[in-house]
Amino acid sequence: MKKDRSITWQHVDAASLDLKGWKVAVVGGTGGLGRALSKSLAARGASVTVVGQTFRDAGAPGIDFEKADLSLMHEARRVAKALPAEQLDLVVFTTGIFAAPRRQETAEGIERDMAVSYLSRLVLLRELGPRLGKDRPMERAKLKPRVFVMGFPGTGQAGTLGDLNADKSYSAMTVHMNTVAGNEMLVLDAAKRYPHATFFGLNPGLIKTNIRDNFFGKDSFKSRFMESVIGIFTPSPEAYAERITPLLVSPDIEAHSGAMFNQKGFAIEPSPKLADSAHISKFLAESEALVVRARG
Repeated sequence: MKKDRSITWQHVDAASLDLKGWKVAVVGGTGGLGRALSKSLAARGASVTVVGQTFRDAGAPGIDFEKADLSLMHEARRVAKALPAEQLDLVVFTTGIFAAPRRQETAEGIERDMAVSYLSRLVLLRELGPRLGKDRPMERAKLKPRVFVMGFPGTGQAGTLGDLNADKSYSAMTVHMNTVAGNEMLVLDAAKRYPHATFFGLNPGLIKTNIRDNFFGKDSFKSRFMESVIGIFTPSPEAYAERITPLLVSPDIEAHSGAMFNQKGFAIEPSPKLADSAHISKFLAESEALVVRARG
C-alpha cells in the first residue's frame, strides 16, 4: 500500500478529545475492533449505539445496543430504518468474518461471508446515506456526517464479477477478496453518491481478534494458536482504537471524502484497478441484484 502524501491531518492524543454531544453508530461494535472503538468513543463523551448479536457492555456509560443478525438482509434493512440516521455524526462499519473452508449459506441463500462482511453494509448504506445528519443541531453541523468502512482497502483487489454468491464454484479466498473489493467500492461510490456526507476506508491490517474463527473454527487449537502469534507482533484492538479515534473526528480530512487510511492512520492510495468507474458500477449492480434475490 502506497501512502497518499497529499492528505495530512493533525495526530492528537485520544485522551484529549471531548466528544460530548456526538451521536455515533458502530455496526459490529459488540466485539473485536468495533467494541474497542465503541468504548474509546464513549469514554470521550460520545453517545454510541452498537449493532450486533451479543452485547458485552450492558450498563457501560454512553453505549446503547441494537440487536441484529447482520447475515440477513432483512435484518440489515430493519436496523437501518431503526437507527436515527438524521441525528448521527459518525457511523463506523466493522462487521466482518472470513469465508469458511467450505461454503456456508444464510437462511436467505447468500454466501455467509458475502452477506456479513459486505452486503449488509451495502443495504445499510443505501438506507442511511440519504438521511445522514439531516437533523443535527448547528453546533454539530460544522462537520459533515461521516462514515468509515473497515476492511482492507488499498490492497489492489478489484473483485471477480459473474458469481459473487459463489453458486458455480467456491473458494474461500476468492469470496473474501470479493468482500474486500466490495467494501472499498462502497467508499468510492458513496463519496460521489452522497455529497452531503463524507466517506472513508479503514485498513487496520493484522490485529488479534476473533475474525478468523469462521475459517479456523471457533475456539479451535488452530484459531487460538494463530491469534496468539498475531497478538505478539501486532497492536491490540484497544491500542488501535486509541490511535484511530482522533482520525474519526478530525476536521482535517473533511475535504477528502473517499480517502483510505492504514493501521497508523496514514492516508493510502486506493486500489489502482478501482479507478475504473464502469467496473464499480457493474460490481455494485451485481451486488444489488443479489440483495434483491435474498428477498425471495
